[in-house]
Amino acid sequence: MRIALVTDAWAPQTNGVVKTLSTTISQLREWGHDVFVIEPTRFRTFPCPTYPEIRLAWFPYGELARSLDAFGLEALHIATEGTLGMSARRWCLRQRFPFTTSYHTQFPEYVRARLPIPLAVSYVHLRRFHGAAERTMVATPTLQRLLEARGFRHMARWTRGVDTQLFKPADKQYLPWPRPIAVYVGRVAVEKNIEDFVRLDWPGTKVVIGDGPARAQLERDHPQTRFVGYKYGEELARHIAAADVFVFPSRTDTFGHVLLEAMACGVPVAAYPVTGPIDVVIDGVTGVLRDELLVAAREALQLDPAACRRYALEHSWEAATRQFLGNLAPGRVGAAPLSTEVSY
Repeated sequence: MRIALVTDAWAPQTNGVVKTLSTTISQLREWGHDVFVIEPTRFRTFPCPTYPEIRLAWFPYGELARSLDAFGLEALHIATEGTLGMSARRWCLRQRFPFTTSYHTQFPEYVRARLPIPLAVSYVHLRRFHGAAERTMVATPTLQRLLEARGFRHMARWTRGVDTQLFKPADKQYLPWPRPIAVYVGRVAVEKNIEDFVRLDWPGTKVVIGDGPARAQLERDHPQTRFVGYKYGEELARHIAAADVFVFPSRTDTFGHVLLEAMACGVPVAAYPVTGPIDVVIDGVTGVLRDELLVAAREALQLDPAACRRYALEHSWEAATRQFLGNLAPGRVGAAPLSTEVSY
């Protein structure tokens, strides 16, 4: 199948969305599908307001439309709601081409963390954006219920996987600092609620793996926490595997791919009982979900690492990609899409 995938999130960004998309694309190509990726590096870009690490395409419609016209696509998936996603949606509606979308990020909550914009206003935009799609793919049952309660329709499940050959139990002595070692992995940004982690009254060592706009200030305010920056591949896996507990302070993630990576390394998770962890972590088995993060982290130290590893082995990227492929809406230019919500 000739599949066009449009995304505003792409390398050099380092996050769960990019990881999910790049891995899915690799798997699809391995199966013989022709995947055409339309991403920001193909265009002139500008920094996303309040988040300059993210680059958005500048007026991309013309070039995007020419590229899609030339590709001869059979299915189109819009992964994000940025300038590229909006342009691809516009092209689909003009061409009467059916498309699917995915909901990776709780943007209303992210925006509200930075600006005084009511959640209801942001959700109106997102509901309108996704309303014309044949299906909107979400990672967990909890997220699906939350979006349906806000008026989203045509939902489908697209879960996540983990590379259990890369992420696996390894030498605990790789990190030489006082134990127990608690690790956080992800963007160092306000929407990740990372302050709840660095403020923990932890008896051992707290380690932040990642970078972002909040790092400089947090590093100054919390000198007892070790900030090691981004790590990749084998080095990232060894850092996680050397930890005693993986702490996930976010209250806004839709899944939390790093949760599976930690469990694949045999490291139990401590998190809040919110969207993402509540569907990924088995409370009391592969992690602990509590309203008090410090309590969760302490209790997680008592869990069996082998149980975490066994659970992760059940989550393959192959199974997740089959879900994605089954959710697509193949069509042809000029054919009326199945959805009746194309008047936006």
